Amino acid sequence: MSISHRSLRLAAWALLLGLPALAEVKLPALIAEHMVFQRDLPVHVWGSAAPGETVSVTFRGETRSADPDQFGRWSLYLPSGSAGGPFDLVIKGSNTIALKDVLVGDVWVASGQSNMEMGVDGVTNAKAEIAAANYPKIRLFRALNRVSSYPLEDIEAHTWVATTPQTIGEFSAAAYFFGRQLQQKYGVPIGLIESSWGGTPAEAWTGMTSLGADASLMPVFAEWGKMMQDQSTTLLERAKRMQEWKQLADKAKQDGKPAPGWPWFPNQDNCWQPGGLFNAMIAPLTRFPIRGAIWYQGESNAGPERAPLYAHLFQTMIQDWRRAWGQGDFPFLFVQIANFKTGPDAMWPEVRDAQRRTLALANTGMAVAIDIGEANNIHPLNKQEVGRRLALAAESISYGDKIEYSGPLFRQTTIEGSSMRVWFDHTAGGLKSRVDGVPGFEVAGADGKFAAAEARIDGPTIVVSAPSVNSPRRVRYAWKDVPEASLFNGENLPASPFRSEE
Repeated sequence: MSISHRSLRLAAWALLLGLPALAEVKLPALIAEHMVFQRDLPVHVWGSAAPGETVSVTFRGETRSADPDQFGRWSLYLPSGSAGGPFDLVIKGSNTIALKDVLVGDVWVASGQSNMEMGVDGVTNAKAEIAAANYPKIRLFRALNRVSSYPLEDIEAHTWVATTPQTIGEFSAAAYFFGRQLQQKYGVPIGLIESSWGGTPAEAWTGMTSLGADASLMPVFAEWGKMMQDQSTTLLERAKRMQEWKQLADKAKQDGKPAPGWPWFPNQDNCWQPGGLFNAMIAPLTRFPIRGAIWYQGESNAGPERAPLYAHLFQTMIQDWRRAWGQGDFPFLFVQIANFKTGPDAMWPEVRDAQRRTLALANTGMAVAIDIGEANNIHPLNKQEVGRRLALAAESISYGDKIEYSGPLFRQTTIEGSSMRVWFDHTAGGLKSRVDGVPGFEVAGADGKFAAAEARIDGPTIVVSAPSVNSPRRVRYAWKDVPEASLFNGENLPASPFRSEE
């Protein structure tokens, strides 16, 4: 029996792809029933099939075809359309895949570390929130935690589901409350793609090409090298602490008490690897058109070795994502890290200011959380307000609503004798303090030594002075891990912590 050269080639391709010799059409995890396509953008569908096989896709009465490349990969676009559904999506090759209950609306990617990862089951009023979570037009997609040394073409995930009390509990609370507000206001389907991992740094979520192309980001690799140098000791320490935790947990169980908190370890499964999370948990998403992204992270970059680099690194990450998606400057909205009592070496004020400075990038917005954190809980429970403030930013930046979406943001200072006048943007309704005076301001002279300042509201500005600083040159506000943050605008949105330049 003879075997044709074509059959041999197909068999070789199948082995390379890990597919059977007569490969059926297969789709990535993102293309599935109950999914949401982004409205007003071309509909992208892709997958794998046997080389030489034509694949056709039909959606909303339009059909397009594509031929797989030599590796069996195919990709095609269908015309854009307005929000609606449910629709059927039919893919035909040697087999037929018929996906039902496909919606068209707005798709948002939600990423970051544990405060984005924190589920609805952990928030204030969790039981009531879960019981009320009946939103058939809000669809949820949750990536599994994975690391890769190169960009993957598909993602491992809990695939699309509609929002119900049975599906919402472990899904990102910040993302859900964000999406719920948008869905209630605009009435369109909302797709939420959660891709987050607790305790991870921004460099892990940034592509290696962008990191490696910038010499000023080389400290990222130096820090990773130090971590790897000490990895053997880290693994032994982890095993020791796990054993200690198990002993305490067993004793607590015998005594009828709750188990102690699960010990947290940095660098779990190499999730701090530069580019590692981008490769496994972001790159596979970038072929899927989206409306924008929301982000809650920064705590893991607040150490003295990483915080000074965060402003540049965070902006690099945002620009890297935008290049990867190829959709221009899509909205990127983020949460400023909240008030929390940290260790003596932590640099949370510096990270907050780095996040504020990131607003220099187009189409970015920041939800300030300095008033809703918990001093002794790094995972504050009020994710409802976090989601609301992110949604306000989306309503203005992405949807074009004429609303005030931010608290006061530092603009500039002017020197007036022994005082400084501080000017702000986003002062709708005027500046207000929730306590007597306006605590939290400090000024410094040419020596850079800050002293507590007296501050008073004067129209849309704050006038600050300190008896010990005759010639002030700098001002800062809420510059502590748990600061006195009393300044708000008329929309009850808090002012961002900041530090001025001289």
